[in-house]
Amino acid sequence: MRTLVFLIGALVAALIGVNQVLYTVDQTEFVVITRFGEITQVITSPGLKVKVPFIETVNRLDNRVLRIDVPPTSMPDVDNQFLQMDAYVRYQIVDPRKFITTLRSEASAASTIGQIVIAALRNEVGLSTQPEIIGGRLVGIEEDRTIVEALLTADGTPTRLAIVDAARASAEAAVNSSVNDFGITIVDVRIKRADFPEATEENIFNRMRSERQVQGDRLRAQGEQQFRTTVADVDRQVEIISADADRQSNELRGEGEGEAIRILAEALERDPDLFAFRRSLEAYKVFLRGQSTVILSADSDLFKFLQQPGSVE
Repeated sequence: MRTLVFLIGALVAALIGVNQVLYTVDQTEFVVITRFGEITQVITSPGLKVKVPFIETVNRLDNRVLRIDVPPTSMPDVDNQFLQMDAYVRYQIVDPRKFITTLRSEASAASTIGQIVIAALRNEVGLSTQPEIIGGRLVGIEEDRTIVEALLTADGTPTRLAIVDAARASAEAAVNSSVNDFGITIVDVRIKRADFPEATEENIFNRMRSERQVQGDRLRAQGEQQFRTTVADVDRQVEIISADADRQSNELRGEGEGEAIRILAEALERDPDLFAFRRSLEAYKVFLRGQSTVILSADSDLFKFLQQPGSVE
C-alpha cells in the first residue's frame, strides 16, 4: 500500500515538474519569459520549449491582428454639432518585449489604445462637417429610394475614409512615440456608426417633418395654382369657341334668311297671287290658334281664298 501511495505521489510530482519545465508555443502567439518580473527571453518560433521551473513565468501574447471595440463616444463636429461615434481599431503586436514592459497584457492594452484612438478620432471629427463624417449628402427622395451623393476629397478619396485614415496615422504616431513606444502597430481604424444623440435625433425628426410639411404645402399650392390656370384657360377657350360658333351661326342664319328672301322675292315676281295666298295662311294661323271670337264680314279679303279657292281677283 505504501508503495502504491509513493508511486502515485511520484507520478503527480513528475507531472507537476514536467508542466513547470516544459511548455509549448503556438504559431499564433508570442511567449515572453519573465523571472521575478524581469524579461529573460522572448520566443517567437513555435514548438516545445523548456524553462526553469517555479522561477520563470510564461506570458502568452497573440501575434495576429487584434481588435478593440471603442466605447461609443459623443464627439462634436466643426459646427459643434455632436455625433455619437461607434468605432473600432485593429492593432498587432510587433515587439513583445516593449508590449509587456509598457502595457503588461492585452486587457490593459485595450483600454490604453482605445483612449488614444478616441482622442485621434475626436480631433479629426472636430475638423469635419457632418456630411463629410457620414460620407455623403442627401440629394433627394424618388418613390421609395433615397438618393445620396458621395463626398470626396480633392484627390478623390471618400471623406469618411480620409477621416479614419488620418485618425489611424495620428494614433500610430502616438503609440510609437518616444513617450509611449508600446511595441505595436495600428493596422486600421473604422467608424461603425455615426448617429445623432437621442435628444438631437428627435429634434432632427421634428425639423424634417416640418420641412416635409412645408414642401407638401408648397406642392399642393403649386398644384392648385396650376389647376386654376388650366381651368381658366379651358373656360377662356370655351368662351372663344362659343363666340366663334355664335358668329358663324348668325352669319349662316343671315345668309339663309337672305337666300330665303331672295327666293321668295323671285317667286313673288313670277306669281304675286302666291304672296297673297301665303299671307292669308299666316293670318289663319294667328286667329284660328287663339281663344277669342272674331266677327268679320263675309266679303272680307280674309275669306277670299276660302270662298273662291280657284279664282283670284
